[in-house]
Amino acid sequence: MRLPALLFVLSVLLLSSTCRTDSTTAVQQAQLNLLTRTWLHAHEEDQGDVQVYRPNTYSFRPSRGRTGFAFDQNGLFTQYDIAPTDGVEGHKGQWMVMDAHTLRISLDDKKEPNYLLEIVSLDKDVLKVRRKP
Repeated sequence: MRLPALLFVLSVLLLSSTCRTDSTTAVQQAQLNLLTRTWLHAHEEDQGDVQVYRPNTYSFRPSRGRTGFAFDQNGLFTQYDIAPTDGVEGHKGQWMVMDAHTLRISLDDKKEPNYLLEIVSLDKDVLKVRRKP
């Protein structure tokens, strides 16, 4: 695992602790801010079972549609899928840290079973994950 992903997950775990220093809190917030945004699937960049996501502000090549997701700091999650009418539809849910590099995703509508996202790497311009059942 790359160091930025490990630092992110460790900082999220530390965020829940009750004893924090101001400098620790600042680092944790910076790492959390890397994840908490809207990410769109850059399927052209996928590598085997590793899916690549870019911020929704990224200048993507033309595509018929892009799936993705949004992480909110309060644990809320939105998964964006291609709608039957070729638009995008959002499915609300929650995310939570499971271990040093894994997030658990659960969708409110239960159209999909819960799943895990293993963070392979994370920085301000790219998120690489493996999706697991």
